[in-house]
Amino acid sequence: MKLKITYKFFVLFFGITLTCYAQNKQLRAFTLEDGLPQSQVYAMTQDDKGYLWLGTQGGGLARFDGNNFKVFNETNGLSSNYINTLNSKNNRLYIGTKRGLSIKQKHTFINIETPEVNKICELNGELFLLTRQGLYQIKKNAVVEKIEIHPEIDTIQVKDMIFFDDYYWIATQDGLWQFNELSNNASFVEKIERNDFSALVGFDHKVFASTFNDGTLVFESQNFDDAVLIREPLRINHTSILNTNELWIATDNDGISVIDATTNVELFTLNGVNGLSVPNVKQVLQDRQSNIWIATSGGGLYKYFQNNFKHFSSETGLNGNRVYAVHHSNNAIWISTSEKGLMKIDNFGIHNIEIPEAFSEVKIKTITSDQNENIWAGSEGRGLLFHGKVTLDSIAIDTLKRSKKRIPKTVEVSKVISTENGFPFDDWIRKIHIDKDGIYAATYSSGIVKFNYNPKLDSLIIHKTFATQDGIADLYIRDMVKDDANRLWYATRNGQLGYLLNNKITHLGSVLDLQTPINSILFQNNTLFLGTAGKGIWWSNDENFSTFKKLKGAKKGSSENIYQLIFDDQGYLWAGTERGVDKLELDKDNEIKDVFFFGRNDGFLGIETCLNAVDKDNNGHLWFGALYGLTEYRPAESDRETKKPTLFLEDVKVAYRSVDSIQLSSWTNTDKVLKLKPDQKQVSFSFKTVDIDHPNGVEYRYKLNDNDWSPWSSKETQDFSELNFGAHDFLVQSRNHRWKESEPLRFSFYIESPLYKKGWFQWTIIGLSILGLIAIAYQYIKRIKRKTTKEKERLELENHLLTLEQKALRLQMNPHFIFNVLNGIKAMAPTKPEKMNETVNSFATLLRETLVNSRKDTISLDQEIKTLRHYVEVERLMAEKQFEYDIVLNTDLDPEEILVPPMLIQPFVENAIRHGILKGPRKGELKIQFDTTDNLLKVSITDNGIGIYSSQQQKPKTDHQSMALKVTRERLESISGKNALEISEIKNSDGSIGGTTIVFKIPLETDY
Repeated sequence: MKLKITYKFFVLFFGITLTCYAQNKQLRAFTLEDGLPQSQVYAMTQDDKGYLWLGTQGGGLARFDGNNFKVFNETNGLSSNYINTLNSKNNRLYIGTKRGLSIKQKHTFINIETPEVNKICELNGELFLLTRQGLYQIKKNAVVEKIEIHPEIDTIQVKDMIFFDDYYWIATQDGLWQFNELSNNASFVEKIERNDFSALVGFDHKVFASTFNDGTLVFESQNFDDAVLIREPLRINHTSILNTNELWIATDNDGISVIDATTNVELFTLNGVNGLSVPNVKQVLQDRQSNIWIATSGGGLYKYFQNNFKHFSSETGLNGNRVYAVHHSNNAIWISTSEKGLMKIDNFGIHNIEIPEAFSEVKIKTITSDQNENIWAGSEGRGLLFHGKVTLDSIAIDTLKRSKKRIPKTVEVSKVISTENGFPFDDWIRKIHIDKDGIYAATYSSGIVKFNYNPKLDSLIIHKTFATQDGIADLYIRDMVKDDANRLWYATRNGQLGYLLNNKITHLGSVLDLQTPINSILFQNNTLFLGTAGKGIWWSNDENFSTFKKLKGAKKGSSENIYQLIFDDQGYLWAGTERGVDKLELDKDNEIKDVFFFGRNDGFLGIETCLNAVDKDNNGHLWFGALYGLTEYRPAESDRETKKPTLFLEDVKVAYRSVDSIQLSSWTNTDKVLKLKPDQKQVSFSFKTVDIDHPNGVEYRYKLNDNDWSPWSSKETQDFSELNFGAHDFLVQSRNHRWKESEPLRFSFYIESPLYKKGWFQWTIIGLSILGLIAIAYQYIKRIKRKTTKEKERLELENHLLTLEQKALRLQMNPHFIFNVLNGIKAMAPTKPEKMNETVNSFATLLRETLVNSRKDTISLDQEIKTLRHYVEVERLMAEKQFEYDIVLNTDLDPEEILVPPMLIQPFVENAIRHGILKGPRKGELKIQFDTTDNLLKVSITDNGIGIYSSQQQKPKTDHQSMALKVTRERLESISGKNALEISEIKNSDGSIGGTTIVFKIPLETDY
């Protein structure tokens, strides 16, 4: 075997290392303070749901969702808290411990005793245990079997194994082996090299076989003779190919080395110099969001990501982490921190600036520069600082020529300007603005000072002060900036706005009507933007900026507390908040089209930004001052695409108890339906999308059946109670911080109806009820029929008797009336034969009509009127007193077609003539009127006699008359019901009786 030791690695190392310091690589540590159970993390894996699982030495198992760690240990059923390796497959977590194998399935652990497990590998869909005493395979149903492949392997430590280019490669503590199959009957077995091999990886037909103490062997999988030995790093724990072609080597004593797997050249290292607190790295893992996680022994967990942010803190040279002021000038970034003093960052590093001792002990809250690139700084309580270069004339003496020569000399000057040397207001400076006509300093609570300073002469000239008497209604100024119209704008703590132009204050007052502080002012393209404390960003492009609108759109920023505002060269508006920074994309109408949030998980490690501590350098890089350091943002096109989130059901509870009998993942978006009992009407769902980068940016919505989707919210559970019986579909969907939506998740369940709700049972009950009702109805009807038949027979008999009685009455004529008629006819014979003949004829006709009509149940109204006429004529002929009568017919119907009972009206007419008209003092008048409606025939009989009541008192009652009236009244009641007859007296205006009116109505009956 020819072994080449490569030295090219060392030649390029230093140059590449220097370059890597300029790259934007970040490490974020997760320690015990974040919830990690133990700082010694030996193993990592990511399951199908997206959870990151961590195995520790002594702290057990931890599950990480980007926010919180959930710990499982021996008290939960884990066989050992000392975990060496992890692997996730088919919703099971396989845990290799010092005591063997543990399998986590849902909420339980299955523990299997084996030798201490070094690693769990998945090869060709099968799981293998690499132990201190050979190789084991995990079969179905959690059965573990020993694999006998070779006597030299079966009893020693197996540390790694891969299947690559059709061969199994096995790394043991005693050597590197190659097999064509995992069997003691393998046709090809070869021990490649003897050494303590600790890690294996295959890439591009090359095998990278790392030893613990002697470096890494690199060779073609089909040709070991030309193997190359990379001598460093040593003490290798783990290797992995990440980012397509990078070999990441985790070591026991020197952090991580990243090597180009194609050229074998080291790209960069990660160790104590650039962020790792310990050198012992056990494993590296790349998650599905392209983040790289680093497990260390003693330093906890680290998240590594390459992005556009570069972070500066006390660990990289700052004298303090809280950055109060940021300013770019002369290719350098000037900053002040909580540890006081002034610092500068340029191409040569980070420098502390020597300034007067009195000023170095105060907090500098604002930094700017003049046209000569001199630095001006404002402090809390010590006034202003001038720091710059001044050209002075020095005198040089030529001793030979005995002459003097003036030589200009540039010196660095720092000067404090305060109330002690002429500054008119207090020494608490909030903001400085420098213009051609002077320097403007806004104090915390006293107003604005306009002045000039000549550093060469150390001359301070105060031009003017602006305070309450000049129109500034609120002196608590937060920010100050000048627009293109030469107006110097200021914003205050009480939410007021104003500007200074031509030494005149125009105070606009509370332009937002919110009574909230305005923290920041920004002008862009003649638009004024205001950042407020708690009320978001407002903007105005009016000529006088009198009307402001809130900046809004479909998406919102991460916070309404705006501390910083700045536009980058690409036109994005950046807003610094207490959570990080938002990058806002605006359209031409200043509507938010998109929001990109950057927090700690995205490389913005400073977290909470500081008030107005932001600036942009000549290269377009943004610099943000924050509570935990200074962050530089370098705009660049990101090739990291946001993936669609994955959603899963964590739990389904029925009647407040988890459904553990089913595998939820195999029941979602399928035809499977969970059958529930009638009393199981309470169902709750827990759902989750794991986003390790932005766990707080995940939102959910849901719906039941065909209802509308709920609003998006961060709520991860939904409870339904008193559900209806029958089929239900629960649907849920998630979206990430970029509003990419997951595929909807559907879970179907069916609540059985109780017996009394089942259709067949209900129809049976309905059928039986109907039969019962029919039987009851039949018996009732039968009883009613019997009763009705008897009643009918009784009524028929009564009606027959009444009819006979009526016929008998109709056939009867008043004997007295007949006697009078005959006597009258006899008296007429000698003197009035014509009248006698007329009377005889009328009487004969009346008798004949009475006999004919009495045989009929109904006759025509026309016939009834004729009979009434004959009767009235006979009465007139016989009466001693003359009277007039009139029969009126008010109807559109033919009287021959209207049917009425015979002799129903005659008794009332007879009574009106004999007991009303003939006894009255006046000439008699009788009126009989017939009116019809759609359903009734109304009969009115009116006379001008003495009145019904006087007549009843005077007349002697005869059996015929009383019987006739009684029978007639009963006939009316049988025809038209009770109260069918109305009799009333007519009263004159003087109160006397003018006659009687009889009215009754009968149903209108016609013969068609």
